Amino acid sequence: MPETAETFDDAMSRWREWQEAPWGRLRYTLAEANLLRSLGEDAARPLRVLDLAGGDGGDAVRLAALGHHVTVVDQAPAMLAAAAGRAEAAGLGALVTCVQADVLALPADLARAGFDVVLCHNLLQYVDDVRAVLATSLTSLRPGGLFSVMAVNRHAAPLLTAVREGDLAAALASLDADRTRARTFDAELRLYTAEETTAHLAALGCRDVCHYGIRSVCDHLTDDARKYEPAYYAELERLELALTARHPYPHTARLFQLTARKEQG
Repeated sequence: MPETAETFDDAMSRWREWQEAPWGRLRYTLAEANLLRSLGEDAARPLRVLDLAGGDGGDAVRLAALGHHVTVVDQAPAMLAAAAGRAEAAGLGALVTCVQADVLALPADLARAGFDVVLCHNLLQYVDDVRAVLATSLTSLRPGGLFSVMAVNRHAAPLLTAVREGDLAAALASLDADRTRARTFDAELRLYTAEETTAHLAALGCRDVCHYGIRSVCDHLTDDARKYEPAYYAELERLELALTARHPYPHTARLFQLTARKEQG
Protein backbone atom coordinates (compact mmCIF):
# COMPACT_ATOMS: atom_id res chain seq x y z
CA MET A 1 0.00 0.00 0.00
CA PRO A 2 1.33 3.51 -0.82
CA GLU A 3 1.20 4.93 2.71
CA THR A 4 3.46 3.35 5.31
CA ALA A 5 2.62 2.31 8.84
CA GLU A 6 4.76 5.21 10.09
CA THR A 7 2.48 7.66 8.25
CA PHE A 8 -0.34 6.74 10.61
CA ASP A 9 1.67 6.00 13.75
CA ASP A 10 3.29 9.46 13.61
CA ALA A 11 -0.11 11.17 13.45
CA MET A 12 -1.66 9.46 16.49
CA SER A 13 -2.20 12.62 18.54
CA ARG A 14 -3.85 14.46 15.62
CA TRP A 15 -5.99 11.40 14.93
CA ARG A 16 -7.25 11.22 18.51
CA GLU A 17 -8.06 14.93 18.42
CA TRP A 18 -10.02 14.40 15.20
CA GLN A 19 -11.94 11.45 16.67
CA GLU A 20 -13.02 13.51 19.68
CA ALA A 21 -14.15 16.44 17.54
CA PRO A 22 -17.87 16.62 16.58
CA TRP A 23 -17.22 15.43 13.03
CA GLY A 24 -15.20 12.46 14.28
CA ARG A 25 -17.87 11.47 16.78
CA LEU A 26 -20.54 11.68 14.08
CA ARG A 27 -18.54 9.45 11.78
CA TYR A 28 -18.56 6.60 14.34
CA THR A 29 -22.13 7.13 15.53
CA LEU A 30 -23.48 7.05 11.99
CA ALA A 31 -21.39 4.07 10.93
CA GLU A 32 -22.65 2.04 13.89
CA ALA A 33 -26.27 3.04 13.29
CA ASN A 34 -26.04 2.09 9.62
CA LEU A 35 -24.45 -1.26 10.42
CA LEU A 36 -27.17 -2.11 12.92
CA ARG A 37 -29.85 -1.11 10.43
CA SER A 38 -28.34 -3.36 7.75
CA LEU A 39 -27.78 -6.27 10.14
CA GLY A 40 -31.38 -6.24 11.35
CA GLU A 41 -32.14 -9.18 13.63
CA ASP A 42 -28.61 -10.54 13.19
CA ALA A 43 -27.29 -7.72 15.38
CA ALA A 44 -28.96 -9.29 18.42
CA ARG A 45 -26.66 -12.32 18.44
CA PRO A 46 -22.86 -12.37 18.93
CA LEU A 47 -21.17 -11.99 15.57
CA ARG A 48 -17.60 -12.49 14.38
CA VAL A 49 -16.43 -9.22 12.86
CA LEU A 50 -13.26 -8.49 10.86
CA ASP A 51 -12.27 -4.81 10.91
CA LEU A 52 -9.76 -4.23 8.10
CA ALA A 53 -7.44 -1.23 8.51
CA GLY A 54 -9.28 -0.78 11.80
CA GLY A 55 -6.70 1.59 13.26
CA ASP A 56 -7.09 2.29 16.95
CA GLY A 57 -10.38 0.45 17.32
CA GLY A 58 -12.91 3.24 16.91
CA ASP A 59 -15.41 0.93 15.22
CA ALA A 60 -14.24 -2.27 16.93
CA VAL A 61 -14.78 -1.19 20.52
CA ARG A 62 -18.29 0.05 19.76
CA LEU A 63 -19.18 -3.32 18.24
CA ALA A 64 -17.51 -5.24 21.07
CA ALA A 65 -19.63 -3.24 23.53
CA LEU A 66 -22.65 -4.78 21.81
CA GLY A 67 -21.29 -8.28 22.43
CA HIS A 68 -19.60 -8.97 19.10
CA HIS A 69 -16.13 -10.52 18.72
CA VAL A 70 -13.97 -8.20 16.63
CA THR A 71 -10.60 -8.86 14.98
CA VAL A 72 -8.80 -5.62 14.09
CA VAL A 73 -6.24 -5.82 11.27
CA ASP A 74 -3.89 -2.91 10.65
CA GLN A 75 -0.32 -2.42 9.46
CA ALA A 76 0.49 0.32 12.01
CA PRO A 77 1.71 -1.07 15.38
CA ALA A 78 0.97 2.09 17.36
CA MET A 79 -2.61 2.09 16.08
CA LEU A 80 -3.05 -1.54 17.10
CA ALA A 81 -1.56 -0.90 20.53
CA ALA A 82 -4.04 1.95 20.96
CA ALA A 83 -6.89 -0.34 19.88
CA ALA A 84 -5.89 -2.98 22.42
CA GLY A 85 -5.57 -0.33 25.13
CA ARG A 86 -8.96 1.15 24.30
CA ALA A 87 -10.58 -2.28 24.47
CA GLU A 88 -8.93 -3.10 27.81
CA ALA A 89 -9.95 0.25 29.28
CA ALA A 90 -13.56 -0.49 28.34
CA GLY A 91 -13.40 -3.96 29.86
CA LEU A 92 -13.70 -5.51 26.41
CA GLY A 93 -10.23 -6.96 25.93
CA ALA A 94 -11.57 -10.50 25.60
CA LEU A 95 -13.74 -9.46 22.65
CA VAL A 96 -11.11 -7.57 20.62
CA THR A 97 -8.15 -9.24 18.90
CA CYS A 98 -5.47 -7.17 17.16
CA VAL A 99 -3.43 -8.48 14.22
CA GLN A 100 -0.66 -6.58 12.45
CA ALA A 101 -0.88 -7.31 8.73
CA ASP A 102 -1.31 -5.78 5.30
CA VAL A 103 -4.92 -6.02 4.18
CA LEU A 104 -3.76 -7.25 0.78
CA ALA A 105 -1.71 -10.04 2.39
CA LEU A 106 -3.94 -11.38 5.15
CA PRO A 107 -2.76 -14.37 7.19
CA ALA A 108 -4.30 -17.56 5.80
CA ASP A 109 -6.37 -18.22 8.92
CA LEU A 110 -8.08 -14.83 8.59
CA ALA A 111 -8.54 -15.08 4.84
CA ARG A 112 -10.46 -18.34 5.28
CA ALA A 113 -12.18 -17.55 8.57
CA GLY A 114 -15.71 -16.94 7.28
CA PHE A 115 -16.54 -13.85 9.36
CA ASP A 116 -20.15 -12.77 9.76
CA VAL A 117 -19.27 -9.12 9.12
CA VAL A 118 -16.29 -7.51 7.40
CA LEU A 119 -15.59 -3.78 7.66
CA CYS A 120 -13.49 -1.89 5.13
CA HIS A 121 -13.83 1.63 6.49
CA ASN A 122 -11.66 4.50 5.28
CA LEU A 123 -9.19 2.29 3.45
CA LEU A 124 -10.12 2.76 -0.21
CA GLN A 125 -8.86 6.35 -0.29
CA TYR A 126 -5.33 5.05 0.31
CA VAL A 127 -5.27 2.52 -2.54
CA ASP A 128 -5.30 2.63 -6.33
CA ASP A 129 -6.76 -0.80 -7.07
CA VAL A 130 -10.17 -0.70 -5.41
CA ARG A 131 -11.37 -3.92 -7.00
CA ALA A 132 -8.41 -5.87 -5.58
CA VAL A 133 -8.99 -4.54 -2.05
CA LEU A 134 -12.70 -5.31 -2.16
CA ALA A 135 -12.11 -8.79 -3.55
CA THR A 136 -9.53 -9.58 -0.87
CA SER A 137 -11.82 -8.23 1.84
CA LEU A 138 -14.70 -10.39 0.68
CA THR A 139 -12.67 -13.61 0.83
CA SER A 140 -12.85 -13.43 4.63
CA LEU A 141 -16.64 -13.05 4.67
CA ARG A 142 -18.97 -16.04 4.88
CA PRO A 143 -21.66 -16.45 2.21
CA GLY A 144 -24.61 -14.30 3.22
CA GLY A 145 -22.43 -12.22 5.53
CA LEU A 146 -22.54 -8.42 5.67
CA PHE A 147 -19.82 -6.28 4.09
CA SER A 148 -19.47 -2.58 4.96
CA VAL A 149 -17.24 -0.21 3.02
CA MET A 150 -16.71 3.49 3.70
CA ALA A 151 -14.70 6.05 1.75
CA VAL A 152 -14.33 9.77 1.03
CA ASN A 153 -17.03 10.85 -1.41
CA ARG A 154 -15.80 12.52 -4.60
CA HIS A 155 -19.21 14.13 -5.17
CA ALA A 156 -18.82 16.20 -1.99
CA ALA A 157 -15.58 17.94 -3.00
CA PRO A 158 -16.96 20.74 -5.23
CA LEU A 159 -19.73 21.63 -2.78
CA LEU A 160 -17.38 21.70 0.20
CA THR A 161 -14.89 23.88 -1.64
CA ALA A 162 -17.58 26.34 -2.71
CA VAL A 163 -19.35 26.55 0.66
CA ARG A 164 -16.49 26.36 3.15
CA GLU A 165 -13.76 28.13 1.18
CA GLY A 166 -15.84 30.37 -1.05
CA ASP A 167 -13.51 29.54 -3.92
CA LEU A 168 -15.80 28.99 -6.88
CA ALA A 169 -13.01 28.55 -9.41
CA ALA A 170 -11.44 25.82 -7.29
CA ALA A 171 -14.87 24.22 -6.84
CA LEU A 172 -15.33 24.13 -10.61
CA ALA A 173 -11.88 22.62 -11.09
CA SER A 174 -12.57 19.97 -8.46
CA LEU A 175 -15.47 18.53 -10.47
CA ASP A 176 -13.02 16.28 -12.28
CA ALA A 177 -10.45 15.88 -9.50
CA ASP A 178 -9.90 12.41 -8.08
CA ARG A 179 -7.25 13.29 -5.47
CA THR A 180 -7.10 15.42 -2.35
CA ARG A 181 -4.85 15.77 0.70
CA ALA A 182 -5.63 14.52 4.20
CA ARG A 183 -4.63 17.02 6.87
CA THR A 184 -4.65 14.57 9.77
CA PHE A 185 -2.24 12.08 8.23
CA ASP A 186 -0.70 14.44 5.65
CA ALA A 187 -1.31 11.80 3.00
CA GLU A 188 -2.73 11.86 -0.50
CA LEU A 189 -6.27 10.53 -0.74
CA ARG A 190 -8.00 8.98 -3.74
CA LEU A 191 -11.59 10.06 -4.22
CA TYR A 192 -14.24 7.58 -5.29
CA THR A 193 -18.02 7.53 -5.54
CA ALA A 194 -20.69 5.24 -4.18
CA GLU A 195 -21.83 4.49 -7.72
CA GLU A 196 -18.38 3.28 -8.81
CA THR A 197 -17.97 1.20 -5.68
CA THR A 198 -21.44 -0.31 -6.00
CA ALA A 199 -20.53 -1.48 -9.51
CA HIS A 200 -17.42 -3.18 -8.12
CA LEU A 201 -19.47 -4.89 -5.41
CA ALA A 202 -22.01 -6.14 -7.92
CA ALA A 203 -19.25 -7.53 -10.14
CA LEU A 204 -17.81 -9.34 -7.13
CA GLY A 205 -21.12 -11.06 -6.41
CA CYS A 206 -22.61 -8.83 -3.71
CA ARG A 207 -26.33 -8.11 -3.42
CA ASP A 208 -28.72 -5.91 -1.44
CA VAL A 209 -26.43 -2.89 -1.53
CA CYS A 210 -27.53 -0.03 0.76
CA HIS A 211 -26.10 3.48 0.32
CA TYR A 212 -25.66 5.70 3.38
CA GLY A 213 -24.21 9.17 3.81
CA ILE A 214 -21.78 9.98 6.61
CA ARG A 215 -21.97 13.65 7.62
CA SER A 216 -24.55 14.84 5.13
CA VAL A 217 -24.76 18.25 6.82
CA CYS A 218 -21.93 18.68 9.33
CA ASP A 219 -19.09 19.41 6.92
CA HIS A 220 -21.17 21.96 5.02
CA LEU A 221 -21.79 24.05 8.16
CA THR A 222 -19.09 26.69 8.41
CA ASP A 223 -19.45 27.47 12.15
CA ASP A 224 -17.27 24.68 13.55
CA ALA A 225 -17.13 26.20 17.04
CA ARG A 226 -20.87 25.86 17.51
CA LYS A 227 -20.69 22.12 16.83
CA TYR A 228 -18.94 21.72 20.20
CA GLU A 229 -21.99 23.10 22.05
CA PRO A 230 -23.80 20.05 23.54
CA ALA A 231 -27.34 21.12 22.64
CA TYR A 232 -26.39 22.07 19.08
CA TYR A 233 -24.41 18.87 18.61
CA ALA A 234 -27.38 16.80 19.82
CA GLU A 235 -29.60 18.46 17.21
CA LEU A 236 -26.96 17.93 14.54
CA GLU A 237 -26.67 14.26 15.42
CA ARG A 238 -30.44 13.77 15.22
CA LEU A 239 -30.49 15.43 11.80
CA GLU A 240 -27.57 13.36 10.52
CA LEU A 241 -29.21 10.14 11.67
CA ALA A 242 -32.42 11.16 9.88
CA LEU A 243 -30.59 11.94 6.63
CA THR A 244 -28.05 9.10 6.49
CA ALA A 245 -30.28 6.80 4.43
CA ARG A 246 -32.64 9.38 2.95
CA HIS A 247 -31.82 10.12 -0.66
CA PRO A 248 -30.60 12.36 -2.24
CA TYR A 249 -28.57 13.46 0.80
CA PRO A 250 -26.05 10.57 0.83
CA HIS A 251 -24.85 11.61 -2.63
CA THR A 252 -23.21 14.81 -1.34
CA ALA A 253 -22.25 13.62 2.16
CA ARG A 254 -18.57 13.88 3.07
CA LEU A 255 -18.24 10.09 3.17
CA PHE A 256 -20.27 7.28 1.69
CA GLN A 257 -20.96 3.98 3.42
CA LEU A 258 -22.18 0.95 1.50
CA THR A 259 -23.39 -2.26 3.06
CA ALA A 260 -23.98 -5.41 1.01
CA ARG A 261 -24.55 -9.12 1.41
CA LYS A 262 -22.12 -11.66 -0.05
CA GLU A 263 -23.83 -14.06 -2.41
CA GLN A 264 -24.81 -17.43 -0.96
CA GLY A 265 -22.58 -20.13 -2.40
